[in-house]
Amino acid sequence: MTPVTECLSRESTLYQAIDIMKRKKWNVTPVVNQAGCLVGVFTRSILYQMVLDGRELPTPIGAYVRTDVVAFPVDTPYAIIEKVVENSNVGSGIVLDDEKRPIGLITSIDIALTLLRTSYSLREQLETILTTSQLGAVMTDERNRVIFVNSRFCDMLGCTDEEMIKKNIQDVIPGIHTTELKEIEHDIHRRLQIGSHNAIVRLSKYKTVKGREGFIVLFQNISEAEQMAEELESVKRWKTLLQTIIDKAYDGIVMINKKGSISFLSPSLIELFELDKFQAIHKPIDELLPQLALTQVVKSGLANISDFMEVNGIQYIVHRIPIFQDQQVVGAIGKIMFRQLQEVRESFKRLDSHESKNGAIKQQRRRSESSRFTFDEIITGDYQMEKLVRSISKAAKGRSTILIRGESGTGKELFAHAIHSASPRDEKPFVTVNCAAIPEHLLESEFFGYDEGAFTGARHKGKIGKFDLAHGGTLFLDEVGDMSLPLQAKLLRVLQEGEFYRVGGTDRIHVDVRIISATNRPLEDMVESGLFREDLFYRLNVISFEIPPLRLRKSDILLLCDLFIKDLNKINGTSIIGIDSEAEKVMLMYEWPGNVRELRNVLERAMVFAESGKIQLDDLPDYVLKKTSLPSSEPPVLQQNLLNKAEQDTIQLALQKTNGNKSKAARLLGISRSVLYEKLKKYGMNRP
Repeated sequence: MTPVTECLSRESTLYQAIDIMKRKKWNVTPVVNQAGCLVGVFTRSILYQMVLDGRELPTPIGAYVRTDVVAFPVDTPYAIIEKVVENSNVGSGIVLDDEKRPIGLITSIDIALTLLRTSYSLREQLETILTTSQLGAVMTDERNRVIFVNSRFCDMLGCTDEEMIKKNIQDVIPGIHTTELKEIEHDIHRRLQIGSHNAIVRLSKYKTVKGREGFIVLFQNISEAEQMAEELESVKRWKTLLQTIIDKAYDGIVMINKKGSISFLSPSLIELFELDKFQAIHKPIDELLPQLALTQVVKSGLANISDFMEVNGIQYIVHRIPIFQDQQVVGAIGKIMFRQLQEVRESFKRLDSHESKNGAIKQQRRRSESSRFTFDEIITGDYQMEKLVRSISKAAKGRSTILIRGESGTGKELFAHAIHSASPRDEKPFVTVNCAAIPEHLLESEFFGYDEGAFTGARHKGKIGKFDLAHGGTLFLDEVGDMSLPLQAKLLRVLQEGEFYRVGGTDRIHVDVRIISATNRPLEDMVESGLFREDLFYRLNVISFEIPPLRLRKSDILLLCDLFIKDLNKINGTSIIGIDSEAEKVMLMYEWPGNVRELRNVLERAMVFAESGKIQLDDLPDYVLKKTSLPSSEPPVLQQNLLNKAEQDTIQLALQKTNGNKSKAARLLGISRSVLYEKLKKYGMNRP
């Protein structure tokens, strides 16, 4: 219908009627009373009559209003509207709401457009059916010229529908002959080559609009079916090949289902335990091979490796692996290893000996070296991070005091080591003091040392402090913001004068030390509140830079993961080769409040729990999954709650649009009234 936004009244003038009909291009305009209810119509023929009668523009139209109005309630079926409007002299009908107020016009043009849209819709539905059924379709007129082809047939032939229309069917499908078209009485089925595809063709007659005979040809592409048959043969070959690989690559394999029944046994395992394959299949594993303890894996869902066991004097171990499907344990695999175990033992002994020797060498080197890391070991692909590293590398070559800022876990100590390694003092000591880890009453003696008898419990010969140890080199003050005010004053003197007194001592000690400090606290705010000395802050803040948190350089996450995986494989003896794509998405979406330190810890935990060569989504901690928005990480209960909320909002909107009329709301929603009442009761919406 055409929506009605303006109406006339009996008091309206001829001028107002002309204005509305000109602007809206209406042939009929509703006339209403003061309550807005329909009382008649003003038509274009009435307008002409008033002009012929010589009526002036200010003349009221009341005497000319036509009261024999064709009007319909808004829920009138289409068939009734079509019949009434078709026989109406006016050619238009008024659509009324429940209060008899006009809300729209139904014209012959509206009906024609509706029929046209319906025709297009039916054609689209037919084409959708043909496409969904994977059928190609061609239709001809009585002269055997193509008048319709669907997209599926065009795809098969590699052409467009414009190229096919008006061509003779025999030119389009060379396999169909003129004699067949003339003599056809029943449907014909044949196998033909259509383009590069093999197809089954069905040729049928139909009556055209002129009452003559045309043809409909349907094509079922069987190339896919033939390809599936080839793939099935390929699967059979692969199965044979896989069976051979399993027999040769593994010492022994046994697989059980969720109930603990044996579903697969490899020949080598049958030979080892002297079993009968046909009697063993489908038998409970706990009756046949209880020592393998595979049912425990089905119950726990955790992989494990057994201790050494023995059968017929042959030692073996069992690697028990759960089988998951849709996040449920559906069985377990037992990999039995017994061949060349002694050689494997000897190889591991040699490897352990070699690693122990290398570890001793590394430890000796670390004792002799002043710092453990360089800028080459700072891995990044982030542009801002690379720019920061270049700037710090330049600052490292000087003598200036450096303040490193950054959140916990961003790698401040790593940068401090790298700065010392790139400085002229790289061969001198690099000494670290964690100001937050040492008790306050011991921090002064740690910094400056103490003389003999300085306090109760002091060493007999006294002790030198960190400043002494760092003489000529670098002193790294980690968590400098946690230092007490009295110690801040003493540290300031050392920075200004280059000298200090040991606790309980009277000798002045001169030192040459470069200070690198680090903190994750807002020192400016602490200066404002009196928790940190302003003069010391300016001494430490000569060169300052801040390491960006991991959430602002997410391009580094996967780079660091590759580095940590290699490192943790060596440390923990794992064999992880990478991260599954879904797990990578979660790791890139997570904010990493603990930064690089948290990333390494999460990776180590995931690598321990990983059941395959890659870290899967389920291997990540729950707290990481809960803080990301992947659909797969949403609990099913949450998904159902969201669906219920959406359904409830839709019902509420339908009731609002129908002013609470439940019958109309049900029709609007496309459900029965009884179903609507059930849903209203379910959501507690049936209260008045």
